[in-house]
Amino acid sequence: EFIDIAFAGEKVSEVYQENMSFDLVLIYNDKSRNSIEAIKNSLIDTYDGRKVALKEVADIVSATGPNTISRENVQRKVVISANVSGRDLRSVVNDVQKTINEKVILPENYYIEYGGQFESEEKASGLLLYTSIIAVFVIFMLLFMEFRNTRMSAIILLNLPLALIGGVFSIWLSSGMLSIPAIIGFITLFGIATRNGILLVSRYNHLQEEGFSPYDSVIRGSMDRLNPILMTALTAALALIPLALAGDKPGNEIQSPMAIVILGGLFSSTLLNAFVVPAVYLLIKSKPKKDE
Repeated sequence: EFIDIAFAGEKVSEVYQENMSFDLVLIYNDKSRNSIEAIKNSLIDTYDGRKVALKEVADIVSATGPNTISRENVQRKVVISANVSGRDLRSVVNDVQKTINEKVILPENYYIEYGGQFESEEKASGLLLYTSIIAVFVIFMLLFMEFRNTRMSAIILLNLPLALIGGVFSIWLSSGMLSIPAIIGFITLFGIATRNGILLVSRYNHLQEEGFSPYDSVIRGSMDRLNPILMTALTAALALIPLALAGDKPGNEIQSPMAIVILGGLFSSTLLNAFVVPAVYLLIKSKPKKDE
């Protein structure tokens, strides 16, 4: 304790002067701390009240080392931190990992852990992946409860891969990285794409109940639902374009990737939905007649 107070100092009180406070620190003067010899000759009290030089009870040497030693899980650690600018976090960490694996040989019992914001993002990405799978399952169950037909539900779910095509392509054209905002954009896109399929399939079924053939139901139902689908996609796209174009502006780090994914998925799902869903529906509805 004496050594700690003498050479590192300890606040013992405060001094107030003209509405300002100053710490009163008890510490050796600079002359007694600025040389090895002065430190060696520093006197300390013993248990019996005598004073002896510090060099009599300790080895005083000059050496280099860290000013603090951090520990985690009873192990020493050294933290190296950096900020990322102009690139996404995941690609930077991937490059760092690749360089370290190729050029750095760690001593025995040394290892590297990547943490901070990257660790949080990695955990969030895994959670969102499971959430996406659950979302698809819930969408399928809701469709089955509505149509009471597995094949009709599967036809509507065809819109999901159609939307994924545009979303993945838009990521490839923009940042090239699947970030958390992009995953959120895909989840949002699932609902939008499913709605388009519901509009078509429900209209086809309604026309067949009125007595139209499967072919006529597909042709007439597609024409009836073309304007609503296009108008909904257009209004959503117009609202998202400003967010997608403002990706370099402060505060748009989350909105821009999400908007880009939704825009790309809207384009591909709206375009392909007009051809793939009617064709698959007609193919499925025509099978019983062929069997007969």
